[in-house]
Amino acid sequence: MVRDAVPLEVRWEQFYRWSPGLLLGVASLGAAATGGLGGAGERYGAAALVGAATVLHLWWNRTAPGPVGPGLTRPGPSEPGTAGQVYYALRFVISCALCWLTPAFLVYALIGYYDAVRWLPPRLARAGLLATAVPMSAVSVGGFPPTGPTQWTGFAAVYALSGSIALLLHHFSVKEGESTRAKADTIAELRRANARLEEAMRENAGLHAQLVVQAREAGVHDERRRLAAEIHDTIAQGLAGIVTQLQAAADSAAPATARDHVERAAALARQSLGEARRSVRNLGPAPLQHDALPGALEGVVAHWSESTGVRAEFTVTGTVEPMHHESEAALLRIAQEALANVGRHAHATRTGVTLSYFDDEVSLDVRDDGRGFDPLRPPVRGATGGFGLAGMRARAERVAGAVEIESEPGTGTAVSARVPLVHHD
Repeated sequence: MVRDAVPLEVRWEQFYRWSPGLLLGVASLGAAATGGLGGAGERYGAAALVGAATVLHLWWNRTAPGPVGPGLTRPGPSEPGTAGQVYYALRFVISCALCWLTPAFLVYALIGYYDAVRWLPPRLARAGLLATAVPMSAVSVGGFPPTGPTQWTGFAAVYALSGSIALLLHHFSVKEGESTRAKADTIAELRRANARLEEAMRENAGLHAQLVVQAREAGVHDERRRLAAEIHDTIAQGLAGIVTQLQAAADSAAPATARDHVERAAALARQSLGEARRSVRNLGPAPLQHDALPGALEGVVAHWSESTGVRAEFTVTGTVEPMHHESEAALLRIAQEALANVGRHAHATRTGVTLSYFDDEVSLDVRDDGRGFDPLRPPVRGATGGFGLAGMRARAERVAGAVEIESEPGTGTAVSARVPLVHHD
């Protein structure tokens, strides 16, 4: 069976708890084996100090704060407190007394180097290290405490070296701890940032799915509006013209005149069929396939005048410039709708269509001398089967333009459409 690996911090915790007692036992065996304790008084004193140290360690192992882990039973904070300082001071006093009795207990005093930072606050940790170096240095030069000038000189030299090394190692240890904590904080912050990033990605994925749905719905709605406008501007108007021509043929007594109306109806049917196919394929108006906007409008005006019998004039002002095909298509369809309204409702005798090119926009004006209407009370949409003014405004808005209507009952009507001059790529 493979045993679970014990975390490093738990191993260090076990070391700090049990190593003082272990080193005390090793030092006691060494003192007994070497005979370092000469008289009975020294032996009794050493035994009493070892017993006191043992009680101190047993008490501390039961009450010392520290993290929970295998072999650890006392949870608590890892920051040093007053109890830790008292424990360290009592242990230091006992270790100094034992080293004074025999150098064999130098092994026990050594632990003061390792846990000064653990049980003492930063302001006292250096003092603890320097204090631990006192018995260590004294024993190294022949005994504790030193006797004679030679031993005191050697003690001072060894103590300066030991204390400097202890402080230097402590400095490196503190810096390493700070670096480790900084890395841990950085890793924790990166984990939090990754968690926030993952949450943001999940939110973005949800928003993206929502936008896809909305875009699909908007696309369907726009396509329906486009087809509705195309059907109104092409098929519906063509069918209305066919009905008008067939009605005129039926009412005509002259065969030649009736045949002429039937031929016009057939031509309108073929034209409407072609426009219907183009609308389904989302192609531009047929008049713009071979001519620019001025030529296409001129043909539309002439054909409308011929079919309705209303005098119509077409005028171009300004310098003609190529436009984006969507802007041209919008103006052409607006002109067709305006002329269709004149033919159906205005009872006009004369109509004028003007296409004007300016520096940054193009305007289309359709005027008639018909009976006019009140723009504040336009015909109800669908009452005559068409989209009318709303359709013209919608077409202009699709290319960032606008449509204005001026009319009064008995004074005719003026339709003005303006779109930005966007050049063809």
